[in-house]
Amino acid sequence: MALRCIVSVLRFGTPRVAPLSTAPVAREQSAAGEQSAAGREATPGCRAAEGARPPLPVVDFGNTQEAYRSRRSWELARSLLVLRLCASPALLAHHEQLLHLTRRLLGQRLFDKLMKMTFYGQFVAGEDQESIRPLIQHNRAFGVGSILDYGVEEDLSPQEAEHKEMESCTSAVEREGSGTSKREKQYQAHRAFGDRRDGVISARTYFYANEAKCDSHMETFLRCIEASGKASDDGFSAIKLTALGRPQFLLQFSDVLTKWRRFFHQMAAEQGKAGLAAMDMKLEVAVLQESVAKMGIASRTEIESWFTAETLGVSGTLDLLDWSSLIDSRTELSKHLVVPNMQTGQLEPLLSQFTEEEELQMTRMLQRMDILAKKATEVGVRLMVDAEQTYFQPAISRLTLEMQRKFNIEKPLIFNTYQCYLKDAYDNVTLDVELARREGWCFGAKLVRGAYMAQERARAAEIGYEDPINPTYEATHAMYHRCLNYVLEELKHNAKAKVMVASHNEDTVRFTLRRMEELGLHPADRQVYFGQLLGMCDQISFPLGQPIPIPVLVHKEDVSGDLEDSDT
Repeated sequence: MALRCIVSVLRFGTPRVAPLSTAPVAREQSAAGEQSAAGREATPGCRAAEGARPPLPVVDFGNTQEAYRSRRSWELARSLLVLRLCASPALLAHHEQLLHLTRRLLGQRLFDKLMKMTFYGQFVAGEDQESIRPLIQHNRAFGVGSILDYGVEEDLSPQEAEHKEMESCTSAVEREGSGTSKREKQYQAHRAFGDRRDGVISARTYFYANEAKCDSHMETFLRCIEASGKASDDGFSAIKLTALGRPQFLLQFSDVLTKWRRFFHQMAAEQGKAGLAAMDMKLEVAVLQESVAKMGIASRTEIESWFTAETLGVSGTLDLLDWSSLIDSRTELSKHLVVPNMQTGQLEPLLSQFTEEEELQMTRMLQRMDILAKKATEVGVRLMVDAEQTYFQPAISRLTLEMQRKFNIEKPLIFNTYQCYLKDAYDNVTLDVELARREGWCFGAKLVRGAYMAQERARAAEIGYEDPINPTYEATHAMYHRCLNYVLEELKHNAKAKVMVASHNEDTVRFTLRRMEELGLHPADRQVYFGQLLGMCDQISFPLGQPIPIPVLVHKEDVSGDLEDSDT
């Protein structure tokens, strides 16, 4: 059992609005600048009447009396103890050995009691629906709501984790040695990085065992969704797609999406459009048709049927969203999933063949996602799909987008997660916002910085592909604010869009509050939520929840099972 200081994820929502203090707030300049909203019409919504709304409060994160008045003295003492222990380099370097030694010396019963009094009690809401209820009710009394998450991980050795990963991330053909993977190396399984827990301290990791285990994870997520629905009428729940199916499918689908997007950029370069922002890159359809025909991908008649006024409009140009839609199963192009290999000049299939069993596993994964989304819709809970490693993420984002198309009709029930430490984060956000506008569904997003930086950098360097992470902390900070500013601008013109600002950074929270005030986004509209990990940042969480009785959401982990099974 490994010691993880971040176990329960607190994500809470709209700040309440009444003055907390008169302390001045620095009026820092926007790192992202203003995003023009010219040409966009406001979407009808249900915002509160302007005249009835009080001004946004001045939130003072330095007011410890307000920040900690929800905590009892013994809880503050525990927080201080845990903080000191977590800040000890010696403890962190040897935490697993110390935990095993402590368990042997005390026995399981006393060990469990010790953990619940310290680390477990600080970061985990409880073991089941009954045990988490007192904390949920206590926090709600101080304006902080809850998001339930499942915090148990298997207690696997690195060797066991590596074996499971290699087995579940390679196809039957690859395992039998009768064929080599045509996926790019970024989207292939690599034994050196088989244990995805390595270097990750703030995110749960699931390893595929079998379909029954995935069904078990789904049932646990369903219980979390039900508990969230009972605990609040404004609740959230979080899921990970790697818990719901064989990761081989996510790797292969990510490879397809990446190659298809790269093909678009290659065509853009041929038309002199390289280097433009994703939404500004528009290709001439006639020139594109000629290029595709010369490659021999399909006949000219077939190609012309892909690019029609019905599918692309009458502009004569095609952007990345139009291009991505061409591999949708509703188009004839889906059977021509080939792209040119720029090294060999040969056309290669995008998606390798699945065995009958692999096809069934892929179908079951999609079915589990659908069951969870329907349950969330039924009980009125928003479902946040967590971001994961970059070699899974293109597929995760695309599958989440498909759920949003289906379930985000009246309001955003499905939230996608955007990792702002990625170089392409802004492109990803702007493309999805634009897609939601065009197709008429409600945009819902959670913005995070990211949890896999060390692992991603090491993997890219070792395997030999471009590091996907921003080069510096400052670049990531600027990227987060740039993405957030763009989304807040969208919220101003679209009353049905929502965002979760998942950040422990005071500057980011202040930036958000300032932009909300400038854009006229009031907490009563319930469009902007803030989120922190349970027990990690009370000095931010509770001041945001204090002012006016508008629910703030706090993300807590519901840990079903005993401590021996959980990675606390």
